[in-house]
Amino acid sequence: MEALNGKHKWLVTGCAGFIGSHLIEYLLKNNQTVVGVDNLATGFQKNIDDVLSQVKNPDFEFLKVDISKKEIFEVLQGKEFDYILHQGALGSVPRSIKDPLNSHQSNVDGFIHLLEIAREKRVKKFVYASSSSVYGDHPDLPKFEDKIGSVLSPYAATKKINEVYAGVYAHNYNLNSIGLRYFNVFGKRQDPDGAYAAVIPKWIAAFLKDEAVFINGDGETSRDFCYIKNVIQANIKSAISETKGHEVLNIACQAQTSLNELKDLLLNFLKEKGHDSKSEIEYRDFRAGDVRHSLANIDKAKKLIGYKPTHLIKEGLAEAIDWYIENVK
Repeated sequence: MEALNGKHKWLVTGCAGFIGSHLIEYLLKNNQTVVGVDNLATGFQKNIDDVLSQVKNPDFEFLKVDISKKEIFEVLQGKEFDYILHQGALGSVPRSIKDPLNSHQSNVDGFIHLLEIAREKRVKKFVYASSSSVYGDHPDLPKFEDKIGSVLSPYAATKKINEVYAGVYAHNYNLNSIGLRYFNVFGKRQDPDGAYAAVIPKWIAAFLKDEAVFINGDGETSRDFCYIKNVIQANIKSAISETKGHEVLNIACQAQTSLNELKDLLLNFLKEKGHDSKSEIEYRDFRAGDVRHSLANIDKAKKLIGYKPTHLIKEGLAEAIDWYIENVK
């Protein structure tokens, strides 16, 4: 992606997380001024340290703060921003089903706090992470932004509420915003540990240890996997775009991969790297709150912000596999 023109002030929430750390890495390498906030509940200081080790003289300030608490207003008092990239949230459908209250507090209370900050500071664009989970039980494939069903989890409900609030702020306060409906993002710095780890790092860790790999359902559940570099492109292009009001965009590759196909891809990549896994594959019940198939139409993102995915799942895995092998053991 082309470099940014000029130096601007950015606020990145969730900066110690998977996507947030990649955003601050891109911005700092392009000589931007960045303030990052994170409460380190699901993010890691090591992600920030990794970024700062790669950038000479970074113009960066890290603030440890919980966006769902009103102290966020005090912490950011007196600071000005041109753009806000809001990634801070409690992810995971299963986590939200187990603990809906904390998901709501982080994802809804935190979200409206950031909207207020964006309004008060008159930012040029507020870009935030939405989710493909907003489509819920709508049966059509591919998914178009204007056709959604009933959401199936508290996490999906929080993201739908985010979109509603962003639209209200655009209508009442002229706050320009774009919500990015991410579809199964993957790449380096993606946490392989814990009960809510994403499927790719979780499976790679199991394959490397020759542990059993569990597939929910029959393995024909499919997803539109999106490499992290596509997501970074979408955030930056959204921020500097000329769109007005509130828009939501699908960010994916418009390509379907089943869990069975993903399993074979990962095994082949690992075998090429000298890891011939002996893991057993075990199929179990479908997971509560999951949708059966997910596939995005990305025409709107192409038209409005010039989004063009540079990495399909194979290109993304080829670029990230060495990091996974080194870091998920």
